[in-house]
Amino acid sequence: MADDLLIKYAHLFTAQAPAGPILDLAAGSCRNGIFLASKGLGVVCCDISGAALESAKRTAHAQGVDIAVQQTDLESEAGNFLPEDFYAGIIVFRYLHRPLIPFIRKALKPAGILIYETFTGAQPRFGRPHNPRYLLKPGELLNWFADWEVIHYFEGVVENPQRAVGQIVCRKRVPAANKTSTR
Repeated sequence: MADDLLIKYAHLFTAQAPAGPILDLAAGSCRNGIFLASKGLGVVCCDISGAALESAKRTAHAQGVDIAVQQTDLESEAGNFLPEDFYAGIIVFRYLHRPLIPFIRKALKPAGILIYETFTGAQPRFGRPHNPRYLLKPGELLNWFADWEVIHYFEGVVENPQRAVGQIVCRKRVPAANKTSTR
């Protein structure tokens, strides 16, 4: 089953996002990407684990949907692998690598949708992760995307399972020069 935040806001990808694929970043078994593919969306599942991506392809096939997979070390020193202005949407769940944020911002097309949920510094009282490298600081997620149209933002504790998270759903703004006149 897909994450609750994605289920609640998946309609944005079908109703309001530009054309193009959705990137499930650090996808693991790609359950969220497969959920979006079941809605008729093109999805690219990206992860370091070839075994997880192979499992994702088998699951997608069993559910009658197509996904693309890309095995990539997101924390590689080799640099950015995300093409600029390419994705209609990006989803990220339970993953944080701060050096990727500028590349995520650039990879999303204007009017593209970002759904991001990961752990905050309060998470260690509920379990893993404990390393501050993988935990959001207060307001950090919102600050990264404050210049975008924020549709939903939350920092706090959610249930089932209980965990401390930061969540954002936002749309990349369309540059003024690209907006069409309504006259």
